Amino acid sequence: MHQWMTTLNEFRILDIPLLRWLLALLILFSTLVLRRVMIHGFHATMRKLARRTATMLDDVLLEASERPAGYLLMLLALLLTLHVLQPPEHAFPIMPLLDKAARIGGLLIACWFLWRLIDGLAAYFSAKAQQTDSSLDDQLIPFVAKTLKIFLAITAVLVIAQNMGYSVSGLIASLGIGGIAVAMAAKDTIANVFGSIMILVDRPFMVGDSIKTAEFEGVVEEVGFRSTRIRTFAKTLVNVPNSHLANMVIDNIDARNVRRVKMRIGLTYDTTPDKMRAAIAGIERILAEHPGVDQGYKLVKFDVFADSSLSIFLYYFTVSKVWEEHLQVRQEVNLRIMDLLNELGLEFAFPSRTVYLRREDDTHVDA
Repeated sequence: MHQWMTTLNEFRILDIPLLRWLLALLILFSTLVLRRVMIHGFHATMRKLARRTATMLDDVLLEASERPAGYLLMLLALLLTLHVLQPPEHAFPIMPLLDKAARIGGLLIACWFLWRLIDGLAAYFSAKAQQTDSSLDDQLIPFVAKTLKIFLAITAVLVIAQNMGYSVSGLIASLGIGGIAVAMAAKDTIANVFGSIMILVDRPFMVGDSIKTAEFEGVVEEVGFRSTRIRTFAKTLVNVPNSHLANMVIDNIDARNVRRVKMRIGLTYDTTPDKMRAAIAGIERILAEHPGVDQGYKLVKFDVFADSSLSIFLYYFTVSKVWEEHLQVRQEVNLRIMDLLNELGLEFAFPSRTVYLRREDDTHVDA
């Protein structure tokens, strides 16, 4: 046995003893086995235990850590393999660089785990937020998740730069010197961030609401750091800077609990007063009997002697604010009004003009 060990130490490949090569291969093989058995087996066992708990946070933590843990184990195995081999510096002058690369790789894996954890927590708390009455948390959770990701990315860049030998303190100092220039260049971005905060705090709308401004009309799809995405009714996508949107007059269409109908019916001038009264009473009865009409407030009035018609003014609200259901109620009411006017023998007026011609006989007076 001693002779075998001596032989393995004396026989070299790339100036590294064969015994070290064998130990390095054993470490890599063991790591592949452990990665499959330990990582997957451990997570499978922990998932079973996590399902027995009342909270889902442990499930989120396990889901976020499974893949990064496997890559971290492989990285540690490669690093241990390099230290077992102990390659000579004259043959492998890049060993210090590989050690530094391994540290950076570990940092990237840690950032990857935290990134996945933020996504998991955001999904968890978003599901919780949907069970509450407030809409603020539904919009606030994605905003906080994006903020944490940006902070994580900036921190990762600074830490990696420090490990690569750059002076982070000097970088921060240089940013302080050029802070005014950066602030001037980023003033629009900062204004948009503050605009998004004001939108979340004031809550003039929430994701999914139909809104109308002087410039556009559509459904809110997403409130981001810089802009808000609006899907117009023509199915185009409008990105509005939050600083601009925060200063707009916004009409939240979905904030109403009913939907208004405002229209006029013009009857011909040969309509008698009795038939006009019958038409008004019949239309009032139609509105009162229809289940889709809100009974809180409605008007049916003969209000105008128009140029070509006797105008009846209708003003009421539909119970449903959904556009398709609103139109269905309007259609049914309009058809019943047409049936009523046909029964009364009344006709709809249309723009017309009557010209009267008068003929006078020529007279001749003798002088």
